Amino acid sequence: MKRIIFLFSIFFISSCGGGGGSASGSDNDSNFIIPATNSISENCETVSWNNKLERCDLTHNELERYYYIYKPSNLNINKSIPLLFALHGYGSTAQRHFSYTNYEPISDTNNLVVIYPQGYPMRTTLASSSSHWNSGGWTVGSDVDDVGFIDTVIDLVLKKIMIDETRIYSSGMSNGGFMSYHLACKLSSKISAVASVTGSMSPETLSECKPSHPTPILQIHGLQDYTVPYSGLSYMESIPTVIDYWSEFNSCDSNPEKLILDNFDAGYVINIDEYKNCTNDVNVKLILHSSMGHTWPSVSSLGISASAEVWNFVSQYNLDGKIN
Repeated sequence: MKRIIFLFSIFFISSCGGGGGSASGSDNDSNFIIPATNSISENCETVSWNNKLERCDLTHNELERYYYIYKPSNLNINKSIPLLFALHGYGSTAQRHFSYTNYEPISDTNNLVVIYPQGYPMRTTLASSSSHWNSGGWTVGSDVDDVGFIDTVIDLVLKKIMIDETRIYSSGMSNGGFMSYHLACKLSSKISAVASVTGSMSPETLSECKPSHPTPILQIHGLQDYTVPYSGLSYMESIPTVIDYWSEFNSCDSNPEKLILDNFDAGYVINIDEYKNCTNDVNVKLILHSSMGHTWPSVSSLGISASAEVWNFVSQYNLDGKIN
């Protein structure tokens, strides 16, 4: 099994980066693998490749970490300011995730702040990668405190922006989706809703999950995803298991409302299952695409925009459930 997990982790490095878009530059891993002294201060500077994006460097648990923050230029402090975490895939970068998710127009239109954190390198007996999120499964053996890192980033952002603390969301691609579920379980008091694209839950996350409130869940997945298969693997739960867990935890109707979107000309079908009448009027939603692989879908490529679906879903909720 150790050999299988190791081989899988190598495949993950090339497979979990995300969508087809390429970044306008590359991150230097040396920027965030040098240990430093403990501190919760940060240094933020505008990046050269996008004058609306800042990179913030900080030290967390003696590790040098960083994140990018995108704020609309017309940010209105007199309105609710939600916060969305956008977590990259295994072996990928925050910069690349920024390049293909294209959350900027959504942010500008909806008074939304988006955070793109950078995962830390993984060096264990089972796997090696330039970046990961410590969420169990094939990342077992990592001692990086990513829950604490995200919690620290939340606190730092709250000090400089009047974020609506009842509307903090997490989204992610692949390992970023795993981490979003992990945050829903481990940082539930601060995370209102999560969306996973091509991710799942590790057995460790599922077995230790103790959310403090009913949690809205969106899962976007493809039947042609062989990196995170719909039917699961020994170190990742199947998508039906994940959906069953959250629909039962949220006390939703046992049978979902079903919608089928056929596009026979393009050769695919999109099945949407939505579990409703949950506690606090939250929903659990699965969007299952017949021809989608391990990617971040767009309208032009697969007839669906993951970024739009993520925002349209999570924005309906706060920590208390459905926003009236």
